[in-house]
Amino acid sequence: MRNDTAPIGAAARAELAVLAPAMRRRSADVAQLILQQIQSSIPAYARPLEGTFGNAILHGVQQGVLEFLDRLLDPAAAGNGTAALFRQLGRYEVSEGRSIDVLQSAYRIGGRVGWQALSDFGLRSKLPVETMCELAAALFAYIDELSALSHEGYVAAQARAAGALERRRKRLLELLLSEQPVPPGVLVDQAAAAAWTLPEEVTVVVLERDGDTEPPGYPELADDVLVDLESDAPCLVVPAPGGVVSELAAALTGWWCVVGPVVRLADARDSLRWARQLAGLIDDGVVERAPVVSCADHLLTLWLLSDPTLAERFVHSAMAPLDGFNARQRERLAETLSAWLETRGGAPEVAGQLKVHPQTVRYRIHQLEECYGDRLRDADERFALAVALRARRLRRTRPE
Repeated sequence: MRNDTAPIGAAARAELAVLAPAMRRRSADVAQLILQQIQSSIPAYARPLEGTFGNAILHGVQQGVLEFLDRLLDPAAAGNGTAALFRQLGRYEVSEGRSIDVLQSAYRIGGRVGWQALSDFGLRSKLPVETMCELAAALFAYIDELSALSHEGYVAAQARAAGALERRRKRLLELLLSEQPVPPGVLVDQAAAAAWTLPEEVTVVVLERDGDTEPPGYPELADDVLVDLESDAPCLVVPAPGGVVSELAAALTGWWCVVGPVVRLADARDSLRWARQLAGLIDDGVVERAPVVSCADHLLTLWLLSDPTLAERFVHSAMAPLDGFNARQRERLAETLSAWLETRGGAPEVAGQLKVHPQTVRYRIHQLEECYGDRLRDADERFALAVALRARRLRRTRPE
C-alpha cells in the first residue's frame, strides 16, 4: 500500500509520541462520531450497519482512524490489509448499485469530523500552531489516499460487472435467435441475469461492415439493445416499439444495417431470417443499398423471392403462352403485359409508360389476347400474371 500521508517533522512527531496513548484512547469515540455523522448526512448509509456491507463500513472507519494515528508516529506504517479493505468498500458500492460519489461524500465527512476531533484535542493539549498545520495536511492527504483506494476498487468492480453483464446479454441474444425453441422460464431467468426487461415484440438488425474499413469503436446504443458485433454474423436485438432503429445510421458508423420486421419475442428468429434474406438481395443488387434498409419497405420483394425455385416455376407458367416468340419479342410482350396489368389503362397510357407509339401497344395487346385468351378477363388470373411478371423483373436484376 502506498503512503501518501504528508510527513510531519521530527519535532511534531516527538510531541505526538507523548500524547499517543491519550489519542488512541479517543480513537473509538472519534470513529463513532464519524459513523454517526455519515449515517445522518447520507441516506444510503442510514440503514443499520449489519451484514457484510455494514461490517465493512464499521471496520473501515475504525481501522482508518487507528492507521492514521500509527502513521503520525511512523510514516512507514502502511497496512496492506487496510488497503484491501478500502478497495473492497469501493467494490461494495458497485454491488449496491451506487455511484462512487456517495462513498466519496462519506470520506469528506470523515475528514471533517476527524479534523474537528483532532483540533479539539490539539487545543486542549496546547500543541503549537505549526504542529496543528502539519496534522491537518497529514489528515487530508490520508483521506485522499483512502478515497483513491476505494475508487480503484470501484473501477475494477465496474469493469468485471460490465464484462459479466455483456457475456450474459450475448448469451441471451443467442437464445432468442436460436433455431431450437427456448422454454419461457429459461428466457425469464436469463433476462433477469442480464438485467434486460423482456419486451412483447422485437426487431432484429443484421449488420455488415461498410467496406474494409474498421468501424470506429463501440457504438453508443440504448441500454435495452442486445448487441453482438464480434461474431461472424453481427446483429442487434431491439425491443419494439423503440426509437433506436431511426438512429442506427448515426450510431453505427462503418456498418450497413438491415432492419428485420417487428415480431413477437418468441419469433425473433423470423425477423433475423428475413433481415438476412434482404441483406442477400442487397448484395445481389436486387434492392438498392443504403446505410439503413428496412424489411418493412420490401415485404413484397421478400415474399416474391422467398423461394427461388417456386418463383421460377411460377414465372415459367406465366410466360409459357409466349413460347412461340423469339427472345426479343417475348421480352417486349412481357413488358407490355406488365405495364397494361399494372396501369389498367388504354393504349395511350401504356404507350406513355413504355415510350412507344400507341398503335404499337394496340398491336401487342392484340397478340397477348390471342396468346392468353380468357386468362386476361379473369381477375385472379390477371393478379397472378402481374405478380409473376413482378417476380420475373426482380429475378432478372440478379447477376448471372
